[in-house]
Parts: sequence; C-alpha cells; structure tokens
Amino acid sequence: MAKTIKTHLLCYDDRRSFTEDIRKRFDDTSRYQVTSFLNHQDFIAHCEKEKESKACKVAIIGAPDSPDQYETIETLTAEIKKIDFKTGLILLGPPDKMDELKKIVRINIDAYVPKNSNSVLRVHNTVKKLISEHNINIFRKRRNISLYFLIAFLVLAAIFIVIARFRFPGYF
Repeated sequence: MAKTIKTHLLCYDDRRSFTEDIRKRFDDTSRYQVTSFLNHQDFIAHCEKEKESKACKVAIIGAPDSPDQYETIETLTAEIKKIDFKTGLILLGPPDKMDELKKIVRINIDAYVPKNSNSVLRVHNTVKKLISEHNINIFRKRRNISLYFLIAFLVLAAIFIVIARFRFPGYF
C-alpha cells in the first residue's frame, strides 16, 4: 500500500496577508505541514534545516507591492534554489505588476500567482502539480533501478545458457 508523502509548505509572508488562507486550504496535517516566516533569515535557516528531507517542499513567497523590493525576492529565490534545487517556488504578487515581477525575478519560478480572490485555489492547484511531479520523479528512479536489475538478470541468464551449451552439449 502506498504511503502518504508529507508535503512541506514554506510560506514567506512579511505581512501575514495570505498565510491563514493557505493554512485553511491545506488543513490535513497528515499530508501537509504549513510553516510561515516573517523574516528572510528564519526562512533561509529553515530551508537549510529541511534540505536533507526527502519530502516534497514548496516555497510560497509573497512579493511586496513596491517594485524596488523585487531584487530581495530574486536573491531569496536564488538562495532557496542554491540550498535545494528540488524545492518548488510559487510567487504571489500584485496583479497589476505581475509582468514587471516576471521580468525581474526569473530564477526557476514554478508559478506566478496574482493576489486576488482565487489565488488560494491557484496555489492549491500548483502545489498538487508539484506533488505529482515529485512523485513521478520518485517512481521514475524506482523504475530505472528495477529495469537495471532485470537487464542484469537477463544478461546473467544468457551467460549461464551459453556456458551450459558448451559444457553440456548433449542436453541441447
């Protein structure tokens, strides 16, 4: 039976504007762990601590309204990807400045979500997509290992058949 993989949702929300909505949407504690941070240093420290975990990790970053602070978001996303490149990144920003945000912050963002009434639903769909991609990668690795063992067994069986053919030609 397949076990439930726990997903870590790391919210960087300096104004606490969307964290409670995220907590309400992902309320199943057996599948999701929602952690929120108010400052940059705690967020990075927690990402470094969770680096060794094999769980699916998604960072949800709330972009500020002023464009002069977008560079800090870009450095934050670069640090997250440097710590663990498998972490999914979702960037929440103001809807009227989303194009400008896309131009400035370009480092491997999985989804740009404008802050509006359905942003929590869009975040939920993106998290589900990232969980699916994480599971596909796990099953791809397992499939490849199984395939290697199968090929090794077939090669070994072929070698034994060839050796048996030369040592015991009467049986063939």
